[in-house]
Amino acid sequence: MLEIELKVRIPSLAPVREQLTKKQAQSCGRVHEHDIYYNAPHRDFGVTDEAVRVRYTDDHAVVTYKGPKIKKFGLKAREELNFAVESGEAFETMLTRLGFTRTTEVNKWRETFKLGVATISLDTVDELGTFAEIEVIAENDTDNPTALIEKIAKEIGANGEPILASYLELLLDTRAAVQS
Repeated sequence: MLEIELKVRIPSLAPVREQLTKKQAQSCGRVHEHDIYYNAPHRDFGVTDEAVRVRYTDDHAVVTYKGPKIKKFGLKAREELNFAVESGEAFETMLTRLGFTRTTEVNKWRETFKLGVATISLDTVDELGTFAEIEVIAENDTDNPTALIEKIAKEIGANGEPILASYLELLLDTRAAVQS
């Protein structure tokens, strides 16, 4: 499966939330997500454009592998594999014992809505600010939901330059700029 998304920085979540309410999008709630990213001992994910993370939410942990970005759709698209683990801490210990190293942590509050086949997330990310993400899952790389995603973005006021970088990349860039 491919995750195809549009991510834009927005000055405030409230106007987008209001438009979603007017469109009768289904609210799926608000959660805190604490993501811990790892790098592999056998290849540098920063070079291969992959990611492995352990995500903690209020009541569970999910491990995610993200493949390299696919530039085919004009938006951010990549393979994503997710699975729940009984203990995120035990999985992290296993990664460490296998030689993986912790890269960084990303903390965000995410409010999620469903609108047809799209998932819209309103994110407040520590050190980065506020963002809207519109995501559609495609079964294969021939499905192209770009027009649908762009239509939804316009309708809900999630306007701005598409951001192709992940929150991890944005955070690492922000921290590097502060250090230099």
